[in-house]
Amino acid sequence: MSKSRYLTLALIQHPCSTDRADNIATSEAAIREAARQGAELVLLQELHTSRYFCQQESSDNFDLAETIPGPTTEHFARLAAELDVVLVTSLFERRGSGLYHNTAVVLDRQQGLVGQYRKMHIPDDPGFFEKYYFTPGDHVPGQQGFEPIDTSVGRLGVLVCWDQWFPEAARLMTLAGAELLLYPTAIGWDDNDDADEQARQRDAWITVQRSHAIANGIPLAACNRTGFEAGPNKQCSGIRFWGSSFVAGPQGEILAQGPQDVAEIILAKIDMARTEQVRRVWPYLRDRRIDAYGDLLKRYRD
Repeated sequence: MSKSRYLTLALIQHPCSTDRADNIATSEAAIREAARQGAELVLLQELHTSRYFCQQESSDNFDLAETIPGPTTEHFARLAAELDVVLVTSLFERRGSGLYHNTAVVLDRQQGLVGQYRKMHIPDDPGFFEKYYFTPGDHVPGQQGFEPIDTSVGRLGVLVCWDQWFPEAARLMTLAGAELLLYPTAIGWDDNDDADEQARQRDAWITVQRSHAIANGIPLAACNRTGFEAGPNKQCSGIRFWGSSFVAGPQGEILAQGPQDVAEIILAKIDMARTEQVRRVWPYLRDRRIDAYGDLLKRYRD
């Protein structure tokens, strides 16, 4: 049986303001505290340097985008080196004129920027007008798309928010050798929904991700923002981000979870060797009927 191999992971959950410097300072203070408590890997929430600007379509919001490398990645790369941690950050990337992405960036201790992941599934719903802002990530097998990123703490399968609803994304990261699935997230409620509907939504969000952990025999972490962000106009009443950031083990067991409505540093110690132990007993990858799944490449079976 494989010997235990522990990794201490921290999720940084907090509200965001309109002040970029204040948001970065809030994240940094929490990262420092997480490192002080022994975190080796730190995951930040989706688009943590600003408010969630996708509640409306406004060309002015493209001014929030920046290049990679750029000010945010350089700042957090220095912090990762100082604290001897691996950081997974999230930003609005300006790739080129008129070409923007929702991008997660991995910064590894002394190595600096070791990889990035551009969000592949882009939603377009009331209050989540992301297709206006973000181009989906490229799909280049072995290079870009659902490709894990190698770090000093392991091979990370980094995905972003809406990606977390798609089992294909988690599976492809797993098949490429990811040891841990990570999801920076910004998701919340419309206050017009009643309490029962809000509970169903949050429960579905947690359940689908626990299912990815189970179906792939792999630990998983989702870091979601918290706090209420008012809508910019009468068409959108605002979003109450439900926090609840959590870490699950390879059988879907909850190892740690944050509150719904306040800032929190969520720490979890993950035994990375349990994936091997679990997969020997529950060999889903072995028993997949890859010869019979061709229709998964179709939009729908008419």
